[in-house]
Amino acid sequence: MTPLCFILMPFGRKPVGAAIVDFDAVYKTFLADAVRDAGLQPLRADEERAGGIIHRQMFERLVLCDLALADLSGANANVFYELGVRHGTRPGATVLVFAETTPPPFDLGPCRAIAYGMDANGNLTRPEQDRAAIADALREAQRQRRDSPLYELLQGFPELDHSKTDLFRDQVAYSERRKAELAAARRAPDAAAALLAVQRSFGQPEAVEAGVLVDLLLSFRDADAHQAMLDLIAAMPTHLATTVLVREQQAFALNRLKRREEAKAVLEELIRTRGPQPETNGLLGRVYKDLWKEALAAGRTAQARGLLDRAIKAYRDGFEADWRDHYPGINALQLMLQRNPDDPEIAALSPVVRYAVNRKLSRGHGDYWDHATALELAVLAGDEAGAQAALAEALACAPAGWMLATTADTLEMLARGQVAEWVAALTAALRGHIGP
Repeated sequence: MTPLCFILMPFGRKPVGAAIVDFDAVYKTFLADAVRDAGLQPLRADEERAGGIIHRQMFERLVLCDLALADLSGANANVFYELGVRHGTRPGATVLVFAETTPPPFDLGPCRAIAYGMDANGNLTRPEQDRAAIADALREAQRQRRDSPLYELLQGFPELDHSKTDLFRDQVAYSERRKAELAAARRAPDAAAALLAVQRSFGQPEAVEAGVLVDLLLSFRDADAHQAMLDLIAAMPTHLATTVLVREQQAFALNRLKRREEAKAVLEELIRTRGPQPETNGLLGRVYKDLWKEALAAGRTAQARGLLDRAIKAYRDGFEADWRDHYPGINALQLMLQRNPDDPEIAALSPVVRYAVNRKLSRGHGDYWDHATALELAVLAGDEAGAQAALAEALACAPAGWMLATTADTLEMLARGQVAEWVAALTAALRGHIGP
């Protein structure tokens, strides 16, 4: 899927110094081509029309689009406002350009910007050279972590990338009425059918708030309605469908539908463009883990060994990208035990994972996966009392059935070949709460 580049620039004919510049022509014959040269899809605010409030759509694009290109020529007030929104919500992936006859104001001094040639009559003077320079800057921006002065200069300024998709409903504000409708549908006996009915009441996805659409997506996931997830993503506006959160959920659904190669392709593309990340690598590790299980069941032992190694690497790369996120770490440990219980790396990695989850739980903000990880660590350590306590906390989080099934599968894998009745009882308790 081609990443989007949202272009912030004046529309129509506007003054730049003493000249009157046709910015529509600058876009069509110059900036849009530079964006395409960088392997991106250009999008300007006037090109994607949909129902609803135009400012909401603009804010969504500013925050969600992979890349942004801002033309500061003429010090247009709208462009500067939009750039402030972008810099305040995204740490990187924003490129600045301007006509060399009107350099940016002092406050943008710390920001790197590319000057493009323009004469006193508003005509481009070196379009091919400048187009190549802008394309190069956009390619670099895809690899660069930070270019927002807020994120660069203010230590600890918060990034808005999600830490876990399961926290989305608590972190994002949107229609309380829609939240309530989706929550009621998730509790229905046939949750998938109820959610589809709610979706039909929305009308065209382009007119629906991004938060509502993502909550619907996660609700379909909790209802094991994986094809409905893919259908919803296909109907989403492009600027939302191409976000990391949505693409990760797309890969999750593809893997649950056993479309493993497609899931791998989505996740590997994200890792190529963003580097290893706990969530993305955790999902990729799960794909390889499922492939490993399938190869074992089919008696393809040599292939299974290679797939197990890839699963471990995916999980470890994700954990090493951010040791605060224990999820890929505990999965790496589990699979390392399956490969070689005497691996000395297990003893080195275990306390790091344990510290990460204990630190998270000590803050009082633990979710289901935090308590499930504590449960799995207790099983690995043979700590029955600790495992029972962690199980009680995990079940108190009212998790979705697929979450319980995932943990039950993991405990069965950890207990394989061992006589541990208390582990079997834990597994039975998890499966007993999945429901019909």
